[in-house]
Amino acid sequence: MSEPCVREQPADLETARVGRPGSGCPVTAATTAPTDPGERPLSADRRPTSLAEEAVAFLRTCAQDLGWDARRHRQRRLAVLAEIASTGTYAHTFEELEYGAKLAWRNHTRCIGQLYWRTLIVRDRRDVATVDGVVQELEQHLDWAYHDGGIRPVITVFAPDAPGARGPSVANAQLVRYAGYRQPDGSVRGDPANAELTDLLVGAGWQPRSGMFDRLPVLVHGRDGCGWRELDPRTCPDIPITHPSYDWFADLGLRWYAYPTVSDMQLEIGGVVYPGAPFTGWYVAAEIGARNFGDVERYNLLPTIAKGMGLDTSGDRTLWKDRALIELTVAVLTSFEAAGVRMVDHHTMTDQFHRYTQARRRAGETVYAEWGWIVPPIAGSATPVYRETYDSTVIRPNFFRR
Repeated sequence: MSEPCVREQPADLETARVGRPGSGCPVTAATTAPTDPGERPLSADRRPTSLAEEAVAFLRTCAQDLGWDARRHRQRRLAVLAEIASTGTYAHTFEELEYGAKLAWRNHTRCIGQLYWRTLIVRDRRDVATVDGVVQELEQHLDWAYHDGGIRPVITVFAPDAPGARGPSVANAQLVRYAGYRQPDGSVRGDPANAELTDLLVGAGWQPRSGMFDRLPVLVHGRDGCGWRELDPRTCPDIPITHPSYDWFADLGLRWYAYPTVSDMQLEIGGVVYPGAPFTGWYVAAEIGARNFGDVERYNLLPTIAKGMGLDTSGDRTLWKDRALIELTVAVLTSFEAAGVRMVDHHTMTDQFHRYTQARRRAGETVYAEWGWIVPPIAGSATPVYRETYDSTVIRPNFFRR
């Protein structure tokens, strides 16, 4: 939802995964459950090392947070352990799936939007595993999330991994992405972050265009194979970027899609892995203005904006980059507002997050977050999170880079 939520995340997050033998899929780690690991509570310094232990730890959390009585908790725990022993995996109830997905959002250390975790809408589509079925549900997901510009936090959960059968997944980092076309001189036209995916889709038969903001199809892996499909742009429209003070901004032809839907992260709940779990939130303006448009390895627009503003770019001491970053972000924020699409500025978002963390700490709870992903890319020291410290421990349920 927020700027850190949608930023491309380095693969080193995977180092936080619990080590398991075999293929790395948690549902294949233990085919025979202990008698009842629930009778041996995990210590605070020891992580679950088997599917059975992870399941029991999650069920204990559900019992505590959802108000299960002792009888219900024990019955559910024993049923899950028996299912694991018999099949090598187990199925969550909808209540468990819904709560687990919400906890995964709250636990994600790189997301400043976790304060909204209770509002997440969970779409249970675990019966869907084919390419066409997934694409149909992705269309419905986008339509549900857009909400006429209101942008609702939504997750759609597809079939999980199971012994001998991978669940469906989406290769795209987000459901809406712009193509990056490699040029003969080594440069990239469009978004360089998507050059590799663009090459892959062209190789699969997609016909490339030549624009700076050409939408890519989604590349879906289903249990029936792999295929690409183009999604309806009306459910996540492009927002033309203009500026309230500079008329020449409109001539640049800049645009960005209305909201991010992260689609290449797997959801892990109680040891069960859902490789297809696209997640939608809303943008923080600085993520587009300062990062997607401003980063040298992305659209690299700071020199263009500085030239339009008539800034002195002869040296860094003129602070032309800072001024260009601010005006890019102003343009994004005001353009989304004019289009009636939900977006938040980095000052409002960090203030909300700060008040959220203070409230949780007063309640004796730990807030898990990474400082470097919570502090915004512009005006960091002017926000209340700049002087805070956080526990960056990665706990489950959570989202992990595949």
